[in-house]
Amino acid sequence: MEKQRSRCPRPPGEPRWVAMFHAGAQDTWTVGAESPYRDPVLYAVGDMTWTARARGEETTVALWGPEDGVWRLFDSPSATAPAPGPERPAPGSSEPARLAERMTGRRHQVLLAGLGRAGLYDLTPEDGAAVRALAERLDEPTVRRVAHWLSAAGGGR
Repeated sequence: MEKQRSRCPRPPGEPRWVAMFHAGAQDTWTVGAESPYRDPVLYAVGDMTWTARARGEETTVALWGPEDGVWRLFDSPSATAPAPGPERPAPGSSEPARLAERMTGRRHQVLLAGLGRAGLYDLTPEDGAAVRALAERLDEPTVRRVAHWLSAAGGGR
């Protein structure tokens, strides 16, 4: 019989977007991500969930957010973590452009690390342009997969 998990508490402070993660061993909830914008929190949920599952762990997440100036629980804590949300802001969104830039920079770093593990260090300007184009167009899971292939091709150097 599965142990009943505790009910997710409301996050402290003023209403904003908050992802609460449940740690089963301690039966506790902790803040995993927070932002005034929903998309960065959904992105973090997807990223943290992917990492936990890669370790063989199951993750439970509750998504809290503002509605009419008060807290609202948007996702049921009884469900496992939702799929990642969009990583780039929707057109016309008030979300800062720096989030999109940060995520593109992160994907760029992952690709460069994969190339390095494959033994490709001395990149030409054309190679750099190709890496930037991939980083701008691919989502995080796809970039990680490509980096994994590069790492495997390089023998995990």
